[in-house]
Amino acid sequence: MLTVRSFFNLVVFLLLGVLSGGVEAQRKGGRRQTPQQQFAQVPQGVSKATDGSTILDMTAKVNGADLRFKISGPADQFTAASGVQGGAQQAGAEGNLGLNVLLHGDGGQSFLDFPNQAVQGNLMGVVVLAPSVNLLWGNRQGQPAGNDRPDGVADAQAVNDLILDVLPQMVAFNKSNVFFTGVSGGSLTLSGFFMPAHLTNFKGNGVLLDCGALPPAVDFKDAAATLSTTKIHFQSSQRELSSLQQSIPQAIQAYEKLASDAGLSTDQINALQTVDATPNGGHCAFDGKDFVSGIQLVADNYKNIMQGGDGAVKGINVATVLKGVVGNENPFGRGRGAAAAGAAAGGATGAGKQTGRTAKQASRLAAARLNARALGQLDQN
Repeated sequence: MLTVRSFFNLVVFLLLGVLSGGVEAQRKGGRRQTPQQQFAQVPQGVSKATDGSTILDMTAKVNGADLRFKISGPADQFTAASGVQGGAQQAGAEGNLGLNVLLHGDGGQSFLDFPNQAVQGNLMGVVVLAPSVNLLWGNRQGQPAGNDRPDGVADAQAVNDLILDVLPQMVAFNKSNVFFTGVSGGSLTLSGFFMPAHLTNFKGNGVLLDCGALPPAVDFKDAAATLSTTKIHFQSSQRELSSLQQSIPQAIQAYEKLASDAGLSTDQINALQTVDATPNGGHCAFDGKDFVSGIQLVADNYKNIMQGGDGAVKGINVATVLKGVVGNENPFGRGRGAAAAGAAAGGATGAGKQTGRTAKQASRLAAARLNARALGQLDQN
């Protein structure tokens, strides 16, 4: 079985080979591989998570699309059909552990990192790879187009069906205890499409929207029952991308209004919907350093943010990140947009860029970073 360290060494080795091969093909006039094709070179199978639990990496056909995903959990919670050694659960069996399902940002970095791996707060980690040529949630075939997600409806349906129909065949989990995490472009698809259309199937739990959000782009099903019981937290930073400094407040206002229209009081809304943009970092750099470590910081504190904790995050200089949205609809403050846009120069998602990456990543994935940037897939701030 691969260890975490050996697995990532293998990832770097493979992606370095893909990068050099792609450059050589380009020199010879050959066709450069897409990000989706590059990720397909990374082996699937079984490896070990940071907490010693088992990671299963596999692909399933969902609504005609190939969805690759990883599940991290105790070996004995996997089904016999999963192929995991020690897995003996029956398909569809109800388990004691829930799930934290993560949708990565544009370019797929958080699929490689799997920041929510291991069991935390009684939740097994799951990460799903976008069924997209350019690894963009909500945009299957096109080039990066900022916050535009033309395939958001189809991708939201695919994620819903993966959880309800496919995952129970691979692992036993508590279907009444399914939480979500979005990262950048993944947050756009979650908030704009998945939450309004499908969160009713997972109400009573929570959604963490990291460095990205859109107002609902489709009708919100069962809004009253869903928003009166479900925790939503918006996490951003002061030097956020300029396009997201517009869409995140719009999303906050839209979700707040839906809750108010459902009859929730201000106190009830503020208990369920919270926001923070304290970190003085760029896009997703919640630790003030970079994208990868910033996302990992918040992932490591998921329980304290989303599952009844006090919202204190060591590394974010504030007593609690759990500030109620009422009265805090614009976490970036008035007059900060222009300065933030300047600070994020070269990384704005506007026309021709997309959300998903920012500062330098950890050296163990330098090859993936260089390769994705060569293809114009990741943010450059």
